Amino acid sequence: MSLAATAAFVATSSIPGQAASSLVMKYRCTGGIAGAGVDLEARMTPQVESGTMNVRWDMKHTSVQRFGSPGFFPEGSSLDLEGTVDISGAWTGQLRPRGGQPQGELVPGDYLDLPEGLSDSASITRTGTIRFKPGKLMVRFTPAEGEVMVNNSVPEVKYNGPWNTEYTGNRYDDYKNDIEKTSGWGATARLDFVGTKVAYIGRREQDLGPVKVLIDGKPATEQLIYPGQDRAGNPMTGTETQQVLWTSPQLDYGPHTVIVTNTENKPAYLDAFQVFTGDIPEPPQHQQAECVLQGDPGAIDVDISGPTEDPTDDPTDDPTDDPTDPGEDPGGEDPGDNPGDPNNPDDPGPGDNNVGTIGGENVIVLPQASSSTTTSPKPTGPTATKYYRAQVATTPSGGVETGVAPDEDRPPYGLMATGMVVAMGSAGGGLLMRRRRAAHAGGA
Repeated sequence: MSLAATAAFVATSSIPGQAASSLVMKYRCTGGIAGAGVDLEARMTPQVESGTMNVRWDMKHTSVQRFGSPGFFPEGSSLDLEGTVDISGAWTGQLRPRGGQPQGELVPGDYLDLPEGLSDSASITRTGTIRFKPGKLMVRFTPAEGEVMVNNSVPEVKYNGPWNTEYTGNRYDDYKNDIEKTSGWGATARLDFVGTKVAYIGRREQDLGPVKVLIDGKPATEQLIYPGQDRAGNPMTGTETQQVLWTSPQLDYGPHTVIVTNTENKPAYLDAFQVFTGDIPEPPQHQQAECVLQGDPGAIDVDISGPTEDPTDDPTDDPTDDPTDPGEDPGGEDPGDNPGDPNNPDDPGPGDNNVGTIGGENVIVLPQASSSTTTSPKPTGPTATKYYRAQVATTPSGGVETGVAPDEDRPPYGLMATGMVVAMGSAGGGLLMRRRRAAHAGGA
């Protein structure tokens, strides 16, 4: 097999209908979880076997950029990819190879793992040429339902004012054995998160001052929070750790900001924030990334022969004038009867359901100048692929198996003329003989 910029390549498969070559596509993904841009490579391999066609895409990154987590999420989020393959020829439509990859617990900026592969399949009922041409690719991130603790010491928590970290060890049951403390009036702690709700976790202890909490720049209520009191409003006499001091109302899924502010020159604590994500049946639109093909990768044609015809199709009918036959095209034209341009290797047509193919199951890779395939070039230069139409669909009963059927519909003019000549010759010879016999009798 030789490799050229615009030539067609034929790779014969030992497995009926299975491609011996793959088509390589380059994608550039932007927006959403792709950020400024992520480069991907998809390797498309079509397979057609036992009346089913399947398309598989194998995916990998081709740059250091990766899809990143947009926030804090529990284990179980999913990265889902969906490609598009336009199908033409003996089967017309579209396949959408899909694949998803579950993710572990995530923090903002964590790399998201790609699915191992994408696939989609459909049934086929006719023979002929099927062309597979790839299209766009979409990337979606679906966060897991649940909650995750965000410790006070992570870099995503931003402090303003005099805050100090205290490592409490086993003395107190603070989250991760540490806590942030301030005694400065107006000191703030801020967290930007993505989710549907957030809670402020701290201590209840005597002599603590009131704090104010804002969600997206606004107070959920006008009342302050008093960690120096128990929930009944009585002054604290001891220390209670990992207390939920405040919880936001339910929010629309998306990016939000929570800010805790100390309102007096008394101690205030921040142990953690708890971020919640509710059930999200569909991936959020703002986290989707669209991937665009880089150049034209070409297409793959697969020639299918064998017993894959529609069992409801009556082969004796004229497919152009029997719209009542359930096996025929109701539009009056069988799309499988277009042989295409036999002199153009890039236009084999959709195949012929009645005639079939020559040479078994072949894969024709049609790359463009910017594409690459898994085949390797030979030094013999490019070769053109020709498409042939079988000479005879069926050998007539009683005919000589020469591959050419008798011309049964034309009247046998030659045979009729020969018979007339023979009949006229016989009649003339008989008349001449009777005249000779009469002359002989008279002379006697």
